[in-house]
Amino acid sequence: MSDMQKLNSDIESASRFFQTAFTEVSKVIVGQKDMVEGVFMGLLTGGHVLLEGLPGLAKTLTISTIAKVTSLKFQRIQFTPDLLPSDLIGTMIFNQQKNEFTAKKGPIFTNIVLADEINRAPAKVQSALLEAMAEKQVTIGETTYPLESPFLVLATQNPIEQEGTYPLPEAQMDRFMFKVIVKYPNRAEEKSILENMSTDSVQPLTAVLGKDDILRMRDLVNKIYIDDKIKNYIVELVLATRSPNDFGLKRLKNLISIGGSPRATINLARASRAHAFLKGRGFVTADDVKAICYLVLRHRILLTYEAEAEDLKSEEVVGEILNHIEVP
Repeated sequence: MSDMQKLNSDIESASRFFQTAFTEVSKVIVGQKDMVEGVFMGLLTGGHVLLEGLPGLAKTLTISTIAKVTSLKFQRIQFTPDLLPSDLIGTMIFNQQKNEFTAKKGPIFTNIVLADEINRAPAKVQSALLEAMAEKQVTIGETTYPLESPFLVLATQNPIEQEGTYPLPEAQMDRFMFKVIVKYPNRAEEKSILENMSTDSVQPLTAVLGKDDILRMRDLVNKIYIDDKIKNYIVELVLATRSPNDFGLKRLKNLISIGGSPRATINLARASRAHAFLKGRGFVTADDVKAICYLVLRHRILLTYEAEAEDLKSEEVVGEILNHIEVP
C-alpha cells in the first residue's frame, strides 16, 4: 500500500469516528450544520471561531454541547462592559503565609474558552485575549504561562447594530480562522426544536472524543495533500482581495479598503484540509476551498465608504471573486 493510500485509509477511518461526534451533537442541536462544522473544523486545525447571530439561535448551547461531546475542559466567560483583563487571565495575589505574590490563574486556562458576547467588552479585555489567541500563552505579572493544547477560543457576538456592542479590532478579527453567520432555522427545523425543547427532559450526551483523539486527528489533517494547482488557486483568491484590478475585477477596485492578509492564505489551506478530512479524503480539491472560502475571508475584507453606501456586503465580494477566478 502506498503512502497516499494509507493516508486515505487512515483519514476515512478517523472521519467516520468523527461523524459519531456530529451524531451526538445532533441530539441537542437541530440543524445549524454550518455552525457545528465550523466549530469542529476549528478543533481540527486549532483555529479560533467567531459565531455571529441574533440572540436565541443556540450559539452558546452549540459550543457547550461540543465541549461535552469532546470531553475537553471548558470555561464560559460572559463578556460585559465592566469586565477586567484580570477576570479573564488571572492576577497576582499576596500569600500572607509565604510573604510573596503568587499567580491566581483565570478561566482562560482551559481547552475550550467560550467568549460569550465578545463584542460587549472594552478594548483592554480584547487586548488581553489577543495574546492568548495569537501566542497560545498568557502573561500574569512578569511571568508568561503557556496554555494547554488544544486551546481554542469560540466566541459569540451579536450583530454590531445591537445596542451596547464594541466593534472588534481588525487585528483581533484576523486571529479568528472562521466567522460563521448563524441564521434562523427553517420551518422543519423550527418544528423539531419545538418538539425537542418543549419539555424539561434533557437528552443525555456521551463523550465520544477525547483530547488525544483530537490531537491525533490534527496530525492527520496536517498530512492531507494539497496540489500545487490548488495552492495557486488559494493564493490567487487572496491576492484578488488585495489587488482586484490585477485579476480583471475593476468594479471591486474602489470597494475594497483592505484585503486578506497572509494569515488568510494560511487559514484557507488549513481549513481546506479540515474540510477534506470531514469528507474522508486525503487530498484537497477546489470544492473544499470554495466550501470554506466565505468562512475564512468574510471578516478579513474591509470595505470602503463607497461600498457601504451601495450596501455591499463582504460576502458579495467573496462571491464575485470566486465566480471570476478560474478553478483549476
